[in-house]
Formats: sequence, C-alpha cells, structure tokens
Amino acid sequence: MSGVIDNIERAQLRRVPAFQAGDRLRVHFQVVEGTRRRTQVFEGIVIKRQGSGARETFTVRKQSFGVGVERTFPLHSPKIERIEVASRGAVRRAKLYYLRDRVGRGARVRERRFAGREEDVFPEGTMPPPEADVIESAPVAESDVAEEAGEPVADPRDVGADAIEPPEEADAGGDEAAGDEQDAGDAGDPDAPGSPDDAEAEPAEEPRS
Repeated sequence: MSGVIDNIERAQLRRVPAFQAGDRLRVHFQVVEGTRRRTQVFEGIVIKRQGSGARETFTVRKQSFGVGVERTFPLHSPKIERIEVASRGAVRRAKLYYLRDRVGRGARVRERRFAGREEDVFPEGTMPPPEADVIESAPVAESDVAEEAGEPVADPRDVGADAIEPPEEADAGGDEAAGDEQDAGDAGDPDAPGSPDDAEAEPAEEPRS
C-alpha cells in the first residue's frame, strides 16, 4: 500500500532549485483575492527546511519596517510559480532560530563565495529540464576538419621555413643591373683611361730631330 502512495506523491513533485538554510530566496506565489489572482514576491532568508517528499516545507524570514515576518511555504505547492536564489549564505546550522533574537545588521547572514558555477539539484522522481540534457560541444580544430576531408595537413613549423625564400634571383638581377650602370658610367666619363675621346683629343708628339 505504501508503494502506491509513494508513486502518487512522486508524480506531484516539482522541479526546484537547490537551496539550504541561510540562503536568500525570492518566492513568487499566487494570492487569490475574491475573483482576482495576482503574484506576490516574498524575499527573505531561509531559516529551516523540514519534511521530505511532497510534504516538505521551508520557512522564510524577513525584516519589514523593523518587525520580523516569517512565512512557511510547501515546497511543491502548485501556487508557487517559481523560486529564485538571490544569494548563498555561509552558515553551519540547519535551523537558524538565533535570527529571531537579532535586529538590524545583527540579523544579516554572511554571503558565501564560490569559485565556480553551481548546478541545480532536482529531487528524486522529477525530470530535469530539457536544457540539462544538452551537452556543450567542444570547438573543432581546423586540423581535425582537414583530416576528416582527406586533405594534407601542413606542419606549422614548416610554414615559416617555406615562407622565407632565399633572394637568389633578386641578387643576380641586382648584380647585372649594377654592372650595366658601371659600364654606362665608364663610357660617359671623359677622364676614364683608354677612352676613344682621349685618343682624338690629344695628338701624338712628333719626334725631334
């Protein structure tokens, strides 16, 4: 008989974020006023969680104009639209009844610091959201794509050696151009020895008798 009741209660469980005593929550719940229905937000610190399964409840406490206000919600109630975790508290107790005797800054709870991202934990019997089944794909390198396509993959160490070519042709062309310029300069220089202009300008001396 207990198995049938457990199956019925398991079907009534809802997806809720993971939280504990000391965390600050924003509880969005529905309020019915006559024929109207509106959503009200109750924000405060969780001072306790008790029960299990479909009967689990949690109590939230806040300070309203210097007066402490507590409210207990059924965790899996259909009137609760959603629960938001505003911050995480660094506490070492499961029941924070000592906050009832404190007022003002003394009633604050130190915030816990995390190094990484937290994931929501869902109670047993509930299905996680579809986003939880999506696995982030790792970025594919270009070399992997080239290997799958059957193309040769160039070694990055060889790319630098191939990109730098020895300037043999440039040097050969430069030497030929320099030689042509030198020949042209020698042909146009009247003072250069052995030029035809010097032979015509200076007549040979006649021998003396």
